[in-house]
Formats: sequence, structure tokens, C-alpha cells
Amino acid sequence: MLSIRTLAATMAVSAVALSAAVVNAQEWSPDRPINIIVPWGAGGATDQVSRVTAPVLAEALGTDVVVVNQPGASGAVGTQEVLGGNSDGYTFLGNAIADAATYSVTGLIEGTSIDDWHVYVTVANVAVVSVPANSPYEDFGDLLAAFEEEGGNVTVATAGVSSAGGTAISTIAEAGGFDYNLVAYDGGAAATVAAASGEAMVTTQLAGEQAELIRGGRLRPLAVISEQPLEMEGVDPIPPVTEWLPDVNIAYQYFGILVPQGVPDDVVATLDAIWAEDVVNSEALRSYAMTAGALFDPAYGDEAREMIASGIVAQACAAVERGDAVNDPSTIGVDCEAGEITQQ
Repeated sequence: MLSIRTLAATMAVSAVALSAAVVNAQEWSPDRPINIIVPWGAGGATDQVSRVTAPVLAEALGTDVVVVNQPGASGAVGTQEVLGGNSDGYTFLGNAIADAATYSVTGLIEGTSIDDWHVYVTVANVAVVSVPANSPYEDFGDLLAAFEEEGGNVTVATAGVSSAGGTAISTIAEAGGFDYNLVAYDGGAAATVAAASGEAMVTTQLAGEQAELIRGGRLRPLAVISEQPLEMEGVDPIPPVTEWLPDVNIAYQYFGILVPQGVPDDVVATLDAIWAEDVVNSEALRSYAMTAGALFDPAYGDEAREMIASGIVAQACAAVERGDAVNDPSTIGVDCEAGEITQQ
């Protein structure tokens, strides 16, 4: 089962390793509030995890940490605000890591890559294929047959082509060889509500964005984009999409805080220590992960970069497959043929 319980032993070892790796004591004492810019609307997975993370950081830093939603252009507007701002350590980005890493590929933010950021991972989330509760599709096999027969007539609600949901439907469509009609909404929460209300036939947004609608009986989950069933509190295990599409490419969507390069070294040293000592032991984040069907997997530095690589590759190459790439993924160091990042 894809469950946080199965990772308990691994996480315990990781916590020790993280703590041992931090050699710099916290040195930075901010003298004013810090903003976390979330480049999506309120209620989506990015917003949710950022709002759980903010109090953890606030307590550790001794200052207010404020989440500010600044949606637009599939997250590019808020991301550009952080990149173009003052790198003084008082403005962070809360986002899906692969989104921030691949905006250059889709042409939404030219010339940017993961190298523009210090990466701090909190959780990994997975996409779920769901339909309205009154949908005629009882399992993913039924939906797959509809995609194969009707193609572009099947509407799929997502937060946009470069969102987690957009990447998820692109990935399974490639594996299944079918077309679909993507309908973009202003964030994952809006997309999932649209599907639950019957405005769209399907949603492929993240489990955390769908959790309450699934538990409330408004969405019927058909498959998780994973190789293992998904256990989520209060819900029967959701079968993996690989039961129907065994060759689908699987990549987890990691979320966290991104801090622009160029901030003072003491800011980075302090955040490294907070991740090793406070975030890794956060019961609030652990509880959120269990409730949302996410994996609590905090990391920073080289470990975080290694963890997020497959998601960056999947998202960049999916943009090519669906015809949305303005710049070749090689411009951000991604080799789609090899399925790896060749430089970072």
C-alpha cells in the first residue's frame, strides 16, 4: 500500500541523517514578518501544505510567516514575483517543486530552472483520477473505454496544463493513447469542485485537493497515479492506475518551500537547521499528510535535489508530449530520451 505507515522506519532513519547533516547553528533572526507566496488560489494542495508549514516556520524563527495567494498563468505570476523580488530572505515561494523548475519549458517564465532555488521539501503528493459521484464510470476501466471511444468529448478539470493535474492526465493519455478535453481552472480546489458538481466529467488533481470531496461522497476515486494502492483516512484503498496501464510513467509531485538563490548565507543555514530539527519532527505536517493521502518526506539540499529529479523530468517531458513546450527541456538540463537530468 502507498501509505505513510509503510515509510515510518525510513523516515526515522532520515530524521537522524538530516539532523546529523546540519553543522551550522541557526544564525538568522528575522526582524519582520516573512511572506510565503503561493502562486495558486486558496484551497488547493499547494495552499494547504503551505498553510500547515507556515506556523512551523513561524515558531522556529520567532516571527510571523504569512501565506499570500497570488494566482495566475498556471502559477507563473506568483513565482515571477518571488524571482524578481528582493533576495533578502523575507519572501519565499510555496509551490510544487516541478512547477517552479519547468516554467521555462512552457515559456511562462523564460530562462529559469531549479538552479534558481534553494529547495525545501515537505511532502510528496499523488494525483487521483476521480469522477462525480453520479458518474456512469464505476472504475478506471470504464473511464478508459470512454476516453478511447469519445476522446476529446471527455472533459478533465485541472488547474492548467502545467499543473499536477494537467501533467497527470497528459501522462496517462500518453500511456493509453487517447485524447481528452482539458478544462483549466484557477487552482486545484476550483478544479475538483467543478468535477464534483458535474461541470466536468473527470478530475486528475492531487489527492490532498480531492480528499474532503471524496470523503464527503461527492467524488468517486477510480485510480491513483501510482504503482501501489493509496490509503487515505476514511476512504477505501484506491487502486493504482497500473492495473489498467502498466507502462504509465510514475513520478511523485513534491511540495515545499523554495527560496531564491542570492539570499544571505545565514538565511540558508538557518532554514537547513529548521528542516532538520523542526520540520522533520512536525506532527502538524505528519497529520496533514495522513489526512490528505500524501507522503511526509521532508528534505533539503542535495537530498532534496535528488528526490525531485524524476518529477522535474516527467513534467518537462510531458510538456513536449502534449505540444506545450516552447523551449526544449534540454535548456533546463533535462534529457527526455534518457529520462534524467543531465546537469543541475
